[in-house]
Amino acid sequence: MPFTSTDHTHMAQALRLAEKGLFTTDPNPRVGCVLVKGDQVVGRGWHHAAGQPHAEVLALQEAGAAARGATAYVTLEPCSHQGRTPPCTGALIEAEVGEVVAAMVDPFPDNAGHGLELLTRAGIQVRSGLMEAQARELNCGFVSRFERGRPWVRVKLAISLDGRIAGPDRKSQWITGAAAREDTQRWRARASALLTGIDTVLADDPSLNLRLSGIDRQPLRIIADSRGRTPSDAKLFSLPGKVLIATTVEPPWQLDGVEWWRLEGDDHGRVCLRSLIHGLADRQVNELHVEAGGVLAGALVAAGLVDELLIYQAPVIVGDGPAMLELPGMEKFAQRLHVNEIESRRIGSDRRVILRLKDE
Repeated sequence: MPFTSTDHTHMAQALRLAEKGLFTTDPNPRVGCVLVKGDQVVGRGWHHAAGQPHAEVLALQEAGAAARGATAYVTLEPCSHQGRTPPCTGALIEAEVGEVVAAMVDPFPDNAGHGLELLTRAGIQVRSGLMEAQARELNCGFVSRFERGRPWVRVKLAISLDGRIAGPDRKSQWITGAAAREDTQRWRARASALLTGIDTVLADDPSLNLRLSGIDRQPLRIIADSRGRTPSDAKLFSLPGKVLIATTVEPPWQLDGVEWWRLEGDDHGRVCLRSLIHGLADRQVNELHVEAGGVLAGALVAAGLVDELLIYQAPVIVGDGPAMLELPGMEKFAQRLHVNEIESRRIGSDRRVILRLKDE
């Protein structure tokens, strides 16, 4: 059956509900559900956090007996497996809903179409694919983890008008203004993990933590440190949250809350970035937020491991400082990288541009 304008209205509401979990559901997907009977919305729900009830269950609880014969608009195929919570397919079948409209099929292999199949077998009408692009965008990292075996990788860069991340004296605090730095916190908050390089740790001693009012969780902080040079008294070790140090050597020291992750080296003896990024999928990392210098950021781009560039450009010119990306092996104009501009907007006195890399 074709989707109507009413279908779109209700799914759009379900997607808005799902967005409420943008900072809190990790490593689970962000999911919203709206139950409609006739022309009345009788139940709403959204997944708040891993281990808590799923969106469908909360919508059914609100609807009560009115759920019988209703249409459930859900942004992701209802789960059919027992995890930390019971399967949502069972709850929908028990409530005797009449129809389920899903924005997209769940990429999680244990579900992946099975939930919709169980609902169909139970006599519930099923439709899927409504506003699928928006649903996939909302859960780009969750989708990437299961479809590509790696997280969605977003590199944040704060640059001057002349494309530099610091001045000739290597000073960079602060290129961008307070509004841009506050905006960065929201991008950190939606990530499973934050990645930086050892050069940034040694030069800036960053906290790399999440400082957003109302959000208690701390994303995993990761340092790419091939030779084990991270000092044990670095600032980030004194802050709440876990730290993972990716290296190629034996750990030089141990601290509670710090894990040394030994990986294979590349041809130059540095941590193999492909092994690092793909290995993070096994650690349930959906979205990886990178805040690093031009060497690590450029190496990730050159390796084809970056999906999105989040660039804050300040109205300043700093001169001959380090470039925002150092791209090894790029020596000719013909090797240029092509990007799609997703968004450009002003954040305080700065401009935020979101770019996605594409093959061409």
